[in-house]
Amino acid sequence: MTKYGAFPGSRPRRLRTTPVMRRMVAENRVHPADLILPAFVREGIDQPVPIEAMPGVVQHTRETLRKAAVEAVEAGVSGIMLFGVPEDAKKDAVGTAGTDPDGILQLALRDVRSEVGDDLVIMSDLCLDEYTDHGHCGVLDADGRIDNDATLERYAEMAQVQADAGAHVVGPSGMMDGQVGVIRDALDQTGHEDVSILAYTVKYSSAFYGPFREAVGSALQGDRKTYQQDFSNVRESLRELALDLDEGADMVMVKPAGPYLDVLAKVAEAVDVPVAAYQISGEYAMVEAAAEKGWIDRDKAILETLTGIKRAGASTILTYWAVEAARALR
Repeated sequence: MTKYGAFPGSRPRRLRTTPVMRRMVAENRVHPADLILPAFVREGIDQPVPIEAMPGVVQHTRETLRKAAVEAVEAGVSGIMLFGVPEDAKKDAVGTAGTDPDGILQLALRDVRSEVGDDLVIMSDLCLDEYTDHGHCGVLDADGRIDNDATLERYAEMAQVQADAGAHVVGPSGMMDGQVGVIRDALDQTGHEDVSILAYTVKYSSAFYGPFREAVGSALQGDRKTYQQDFSNVRESLRELALDLDEGADMVMVKPAGPYLDVLAKVAEAVDVPVAAYQISGEYAMVEAAAEKGWIDRDKAILETLTGIKRAGASTILTYWAVEAARALR
């Protein structure tokens, strides 16, 4: 009783009194199995190359990638998403290295599959931007514009070689119209009916991709605003969602995660398939930079951002902190 009167049913703080109490009544929890590790493998190096804008993240050699995959399994992480970084001399207008069975990504897929088998869900980025000399996610026409349908033909080839190399899941990230359906057909027609598609359904044209372009050695000329989504829009994202599901997506993704939690929540409410969210390079870099300055508590900020993504509706989270976070959570 206080001078303001009794309010026995109106004290929410009762359930915040101790760490164990707070843990017991927590509505959302991040589990190691929710996490997927994005990883880069670079051709022609014999030591890992640090990514300056992403402290703690490297471009792996094939051998260190194997070790990273084993560490992910041991930490309880569910998946690894692989990005290949070819030598500059192998980049061309149509991204030939992306469909070469002996290209760096396909070699890395075989390496990881032989190392960890089915103990880790092995995912492959299905896009041309790492392999083209212009840095775009597709084939250019005579006027320098992205040729959507010509690009789809390249994606169909990529899907086949990535599945042949051992990918459990392919992740088409190029945002071409019709990409999920074309890739599904290509996989089914080549005996890969069990390979899943994680559709990059909602992928915004974002300033937060900056560090990633260093990570993959991007040669981008211009921007991707004609195929990645306008960050002002939500209904457009739900339209893309309906199309991807109709074309056969097994899982869908929202990317970036942090700035688009409202979109993530809408997507999660609308579907009955797993929803992934990608905590991208710029989100990672901001926390690391602020922590390096002593402005925030790094470990607490990592858990808070991941929990926010989970709370918004993500089934799985792609994050560069996957292994570190999984160890801490365990």
